[in-house]
Amino acid sequence: MVKIDNIELPDFPLLLAPMEDVSDPPFRALCKENGADVVYTEFISSEGLIRDAAKSVIKLDIYEKERPVGIQIFGANIDSMLRSVEIVEQTKPDIIDINFGCPVKKVVSKGAGAGILKNIDLMVKLTEAMVKHTSLPITVKTRLGWDHDSIRIVEVAERLQDVGCKAISIHGRTRAQMYKGNADWRPIAEVKNNPRMHIPVFGNGDVDSPEKAMEMRDSYGLDGCMIGRAAIGYPWFFNEVKHYFKTGEHLPKPSIAERVQVARRHLQMSIDWKGEHLGVVETRRHYTNYFKGIPHFKEHRLKLVTSDDSIDVFAALNEIESKFGDSIIPEIS
Repeated sequence: MVKIDNIELPDFPLLLAPMEDVSDPPFRALCKENGADVVYTEFISSEGLIRDAAKSVIKLDIYEKERPVGIQIFGANIDSMLRSVEIVEQTKPDIIDINFGCPVKKVVSKGAGAGILKNIDLMVKLTEAMVKHTSLPITVKTRLGWDHDSIRIVEVAERLQDVGCKAISIHGRTRAQMYKGNADWRPIAEVKNNPRMHIPVFGNGDVDSPEKAMEMRDSYGLDGCMIGRAAIGYPWFFNEVKHYFKTGEHLPKPSIAERVQVARRHLQMSIDWKGEHLGVVETRRHYTNYFKGIPHFKEHRLKLVTSDDSIDVFAALNEIESKFGDSIIPEIS
C-alpha cells in the first residue's frame, strides 16, 4: 500500500497526469472508470484564480466519483499562491499539487512551472508556505532540472519533503528537453533510493505500454506511475497496465465499436460540462488515439476534427461504427 498523507492507495498506483485542455472532468471520469487510482485537474493559474478568471475557475470543478482527486496550481508569487490555496480549499479536493514542471514558455517566462527550477530556494520556500497554509496534503510535480548541467533532483526532492511535501512526481526530462529525446528514469530512482526519503516518489514520462510501467516498478523501484500522453484518447490504458501486472498478459484491445461508444460518451459529457462549441472543439485532440491504427481512416478523421456542430460529429461516429463494427484494430503502436 502507498499513502499520500492519510490517503491510502494500492501498491504501485497509476495516476492521471494533469494536462492542459485534456484532464477535464469528462476525461477524468473515463480514466477513473478504467482504473486510474488518482486523477489531477488541468493545471490552474494562481493569478487567474485570484482574479476570478472564468477559464481558471471552471477548472476547479470536481466530482465525488473522481476521488481521490488533486487540484494542481502554478505560480511563482507566494502571496498569490497562498490566496489561491484558500480558493481551492473551498472545492474540497483530496490533494493540492504544485506544478514545478510545465515547460511552456508563457509559464516559464513568469518564473512559474519549470521556470522555478532556476530558483530552488524559492521552490522550497513556496512549498513550505503552502504546507503551513492548509491542512490538505501538498504534493509536487516537477522535472529533473532546468537543463542537464543543473540536475539536483535528489537534493531538491529531499528539501521539498523536509518542508512537508507529501509526495513528488518527477518527469524524467529537463526543461531544456521539453518533450524531446527519451525520459531518463535513473535520477528518479536515485531520489527513491535516497535513504532519507520516505514520501512516495512517482515516475512520469514515456510510460506508453504495460511493459514500461512494469519496468518503472520492478527495475527502478518507484512507488507509482503518472500517466500522461498514453492516456489521451485511450482511457483503457490504466486497466491494461493493471491486468498485465496481475497476469503477465495483455488485455484484448477494445473493438472499434467500443471505441466509438466511449468517444460518443466523452463528447456528450464534454458538451454537457462546457457547452456545445467548447465541448466539440476540445474533444478533438482525443480522436487520433481513439481510432489510431485504423487503415484508410483519413476521411473519417477529417470529419471528426473539422466539424463544428456536434450533430455532424455524432453522425461521423455513427458512420465509423456501422462501417467497422466489432472489428479490432490489428496493431496499435
